[in-house]
Amino acid sequence: ILKKKINMLRKSVLLTLSMISANSSIATAFITPQNLITNNAAPFIVRSSSENTKRYLSADEAKETPAAPAPPEIHVDKLDMRVGVITKAWLHPEADKLYCEEIDIGEEEPRQIASGLRAYYNLEDLEGQRVLVLANLKTRKLVGFPSHGMVMCASKDDKVEFIVPPEDAKIGERVSVEGYDGEPATENQIVKKKMLNAIFPGLATNDEGVPCYKGVPFNTSTGVCKAQNNMANAEVA
Repeated sequence: ILKKKINMLRKSVLLTLSMISANSSIATAFITPQNLITNNAAPFIVRSSSENTKRYLSADEAKETPAAPAPPEIHVDKLDMRVGVITKAWLHPEADKLYCEEIDIGEEEPRQIASGLRAYYNLEDLEGQRVLVLANLKTRKLVGFPSHGMVMCASKDDKVEFIVPPEDAKIGERVSVEGYDGEPATENQIVKKKMLNAIFPGLATNDEGVPCYKGVPFNTSTGVCKAQNNMANAEVA
């Protein structure tokens, strides 16, 4: 009697599968007399061909899709800081806080740069002064004067001092920071990625007045740079 009932169940299942197959579907089942008569019958699963296709495609796509690369970190090596010397300086004709300078940084023509230094330096002190110039900045007009770069200074308690290279450092030499050896960014990248906002908070002089990035000194082939009067623990920009 039991075998007869099992055979009847089989015929019923096969009829159901035939009807599903006629409607362009794929049926899968694993049926034995043993699992039909136990309390733990094997699961009977029916999936359409489109469902199976989506399931397997999704699995393949998940395996093949690479993880997005992490964006490169922005550090001081994105800055192009050059040893320079001021060859000419004059009062800005329209701004009482600005000097205009021509600075030799080893290029064919001197850079023209405007600096807000009139409250801190006399005009006669500027010509011949050795400085560091942040060179990979776009030209921008400061009260009508096209300024192409920035003179790096230390500042603290309403005082400002030039960051100066060693006397024998070569004009045009790029300042280095140990451990940060990448190529400088382009002028457009500096602006587009707001790199100064990321880098400048890490710039400061140490206890000896040496400008550093995250504690690592600004260096040249002939030695470290310094704040002109050894201004310690000051912001650098």
